[in-house]
Amino acid sequence: MEPLEEAVPERLAQAEIDTAVSVARRITENIRKAVQVRDEVLEHVTVTMLSEGHILVEDYPGVGKTALARALSRSIDCQFARVQCTADLLPADIIGTQIYNQRESRFEFRPGPIFANVVLVDEVNRASPKTQSGLLECMQERQVTVEAMSHELARPFLVFATQNPVEYEGTYPLPEAQVDRFMVRLSLGYPTAAEEAGMLMGHESHDRVMDLEPVADRAEIVDAVETAHRVHASRALREYIVTLLRRTRDDDRTELGASPRAGLMLLRAAKARALVHGRDHALPDDVQALADPVLSHRIMLAPEAAGVQRSEIIRDAIAAVPAL
Repeated sequence: MEPLEEAVPERLAQAEIDTAVSVARRITENIRKAVQVRDEVLEHVTVTMLSEGHILVEDYPGVGKTALARALSRSIDCQFARVQCTADLLPADIIGTQIYNQRESRFEFRPGPIFANVVLVDEVNRASPKTQSGLLECMQERQVTVEAMSHELARPFLVFATQNPVEYEGTYPLPEAQVDRFMVRLSLGYPTAAEEAGMLMGHESHDRVMDLEPVADRAEIVDAVETAHRVHASRALREYIVTLLRRTRDDDRTELGASPRAGLMLLRAAKARALVHGRDHALPDDVQALADPVLSHRIMLAPEAAGVQRSEIIRDAIAAVPAL
């Protein structure tokens, strides 16, 4: 089979780039008013939103996971929904169900919270595997199928899930297929002493997240998403990503390396990061900056690789593969 010819992309107008950069900047600056979070994490959140991906935040209790999701949702004039996961939560509680309408003598679909634009799935690992599997179609295909009927989800659509890595009683580990649906896995970490002191002063009387006003609307986000899709990625850059993926698969410390879907997620994220930085083309720098949060949770370590960190495997792959 002959390789497909690479289409010459239409260059983005500078006005389109500036508009998308403005949207991203307004959102990040608005979040900073209420949440203490590293610039790197904020960039990853913005990039994931513009890539139409989903976010898994795994960190200790009380470091601001839920506050970050709420601050993001309040920064956008869109519909927000929260799902508090418990062991008795059912898939229908998330995606919706058919309700019998006695007046019209027919069943009608009543949508669940997953039909919002930003959906916070709090403590996702407390939901049963059956309920967790209900998110698979939503996150991958952006639709819900109930009684053989498909219902499309709104745009933008972002699932922001949280989980506690140190408490295992009453939890169900996320299966690999579910983890793979998240574009990035992030960790907020503890703030510095100065940041923590400032947080105590600013939040002692009320929740500052509630003071946030929207700084962008749904149409602006969708336009920025479409602009990010049109950012140019060269053939050489795509080959660079493929080589990184294959390096993780060939590593003796991994039982399962990064999947082809991981490469697609990494490419989309790199294009969105390029746009956030005001460029119409993605660079190896964009790939390297996002390789860890996009790839690490998709790697399964070999049994004999005790004590090895997934981030170490990603760093070694980046060091071994020459950039363009």
